Amino acid sequence: MSFSSLVQDLSLRDASTSRRPAMPRGDASVSTVDDRASCLSRAKSYASTAATSVSISGDIGSQLHAGYSHPLARSWQAERQLTKSMLIYPLFISDQDDEEVLIPSLPNQYRRGINRLVPFLEPLVHKGLRSVILFGVPMRPGTKDALGTAADDPEGPVIRSIQLLRRRFPHLYIVCDVCLCEYTSHGHCGILRDDGSLNNQLSVDRISDVAVAYARAGAHCVAPSDMNDGRIRAIKLKLIEEGIVHSVTLMSYAAKFSGCLYGPFRDAAGSTPSFGDRRCYQLPPGGRGLARRAIVRDINEGADIIMVKPAGQYLDIIADAKELGRDLPVAAYQVSGEFAMIHAAAKAGVFDLKAMAFESTEGILRAGATIIVSYFVPEFLDWLSN
Repeated sequence: MSFSSLVQDLSLRDASTSRRPAMPRGDASVSTVDDRASCLSRAKSYASTAATSVSISGDIGSQLHAGYSHPLARSWQAERQLTKSMLIYPLFISDQDDEEVLIPSLPNQYRRGINRLVPFLEPLVHKGLRSVILFGVPMRPGTKDALGTAADDPEGPVIRSIQLLRRRFPHLYIVCDVCLCEYTSHGHCGILRDDGSLNNQLSVDRISDVAVAYARAGAHCVAPSDMNDGRIRAIKLKLIEEGIVHSVTLMSYAAKFSGCLYGPFRDAAGSTPSFGDRRCYQLPPGGRGLARRAIVRDINEGADIIMVKPAGQYLDIIADAKELGRDLPVAAYQVSGEFAMIHAAAKAGVFDLKAMAFESTEGILRAGATIIVSYFVPEFLDWLSN
């Protein structure tokens, strides 16, 4: 009932139940004013009583607005708040030392040679950049072959970049993606059999060798993204054999789903398969049970961090990863297609770019991630400072 309705209701009640003696003609106007004031006062009291009865008739905790009525109070409602230390920035590193080429399908992102890295990273490090993940991109003719032998070449882009970044930015945490797709002539994430299917055993042996080579070069963290069965255990055992397991974090792309969101990345890394697709070793989009099994498997094989990729379409899997690996950090990769879609929609005027960058990332954090791999990192370094 509205306030005006309450007043009218009370007036009608008074008219039907109150029969006061007639007042002298000279006092009529005073009486009318007094009656109206009395009616208004009682209406306010009635409204207050009605509101109180509504709020306490059920759970008193139904009154929530005060908890987020102020900007600071709103920030306190988040279980996890985005900080610079949560962010990992992907870098595409070419074997063309002086290259700096814009990736058309990946807004504001470049493929850079090693000579371009330090000038690009220096201002970001000063703004608070804490971590990067390296993807090598061999561009020289004849570099790729069936075994991906260039992946751990000491003169290749990844190992040289690790060594350079360790010297120039000693506090920068260096993650290395470990896969063969950028280095194989066929573009798949391992070694193939004669019939074109993935040879899991040979692939795991090769992937684990590459991971150890990156670790020896100085990587703080190795992150196998190939999705071959058993590669976490193989890498962990080789790190133990090398005597460096205590100082190298093993981050597993445990729940990496196949799909159409990797197109811009493949443009950047030159890793599009020359035939077929990756559906036989990357998870199917509807395979929540498979993802849970893969997460449990990789935890049992010695993963230190679990990653889910892509992020925005798989918030339930991020929540599952946090549940299954409650004692491990959970990373999520907002992949190139997600990033490009946000940019495209913002350019079309659908929403504000900054607002959606935060909203999408906060959704990932809310699901359970504490580490975010994102192409928005340079912008976040500015936005979080302001």
